[in-house]
This record gives sequence, structure tokens and C-alpha cells, in this order.
Amino acid sequence: MTRVKGGTVSKNRRRKVLKQAKGYFGSKHRLYKTAQEQLFHSGAYAFRDRRAKKREFRKLWITRINAACRMNDISYSKFINGLNIAGITVNRKMLSEIAIDNPASFTDLVAIAKDALKNGTSKKEEIKEEKIKENNVKETIKEDLSSKSLAELKSLAKEKGIKGYSTMKKADLLANLK
Repeated sequence: MTRVKGGTVSKNRRRKVLKQAKGYFGSKHRLYKTAQEQLFHSGAYAFRDRRAKKREFRKLWITRINAACRMNDISYSKFINGLNIAGITVNRKMLSEIAIDNPASFTDLVAIAKDALKNGTSKKEEIKEEKIKENNVKETIKEDLSSKSLAELKSLAKEKGIKGYSTMKKADLLANLK
């Protein structure tokens, strides 16, 4: 059997690695072995730092917001807590942009946060309480309907103007009356 040399394939593979390593210092862009090692390390660093970048930017935004908060006589943690209580959801990136570009708007946000901290109740909590009350009312209506007889349900369906109520079963009438 004849010997097969992978000349062009190997050459192209090595050329591709050296092309990717272009611009590296010293032998890391000239020699295949060191270039390949450096590419492995570079890939690992890139993978790691894509995640670290998110952390670093969040720290930067928080630092900017904290500086703007201190200028308005409030701490960062109290400001964020006040915004949460007030039901305002703005991410930290946008808050830092507002603090830099439009200090007057940021001062308004600080005033809202301070007011929410004083009052202690939020719009979100009020909405949740209303929804709980509505659910309780709906549950009592469901219980009342399920305890009624078929004849009573048919009369309710007739009053509401539901078509075909006379041939419906009790489960169908309950579903349509809800």
C-alpha cells in the first residue's frame, strides 16, 4: 500500500492557525506550535471575559448612580429600594445614563424614591391586593354557581341571553356563566 501524505490539508490547517495568530508578539505569530497554544489561551480568555464584562459594567453603572445619589442626599441602596417601592422599574444602565445626561430628571426620580420611602406603600402592592380581592370574589361566585341546581343555572343562562342553554349539561352551563 502506498504512503499518503496530507500535505495540502496540513499546510492549509497550519496556515489558518497562523492567520488567526496574526499580530501576536514574537514567535506566537510565526511558529505553528506556539501560535496554536496562544490561540487556545486566547479563546479561553475571550470566553471568560465575555462574562466578566457584564459584571464590570454593572459595577460601573452602580458607581455612577451612587455618585449621583450622593449629590441628591440619598444613598444608593435607599434610592433603589424607594424606586422598587414606588413600582418604577428602570435598569441600572439607563439610570446611569439619566444621571449623566439629564441630572434634573434624575433628581425627580430621587424625589419619587424619597416619597415612596416615606409613605411605605407601593402601587404594585395595591394592585396585588386588588387582584387578590377580585380572585376571592370570582371564587365565591364559582362556589355559588356550582352549588345551584341545573334548573337554576338554566334560568340564569336565560337571563344572560346565552344561546342553546336548554340542551347544555351542568358543566357547560357553569363554563358559559363564568
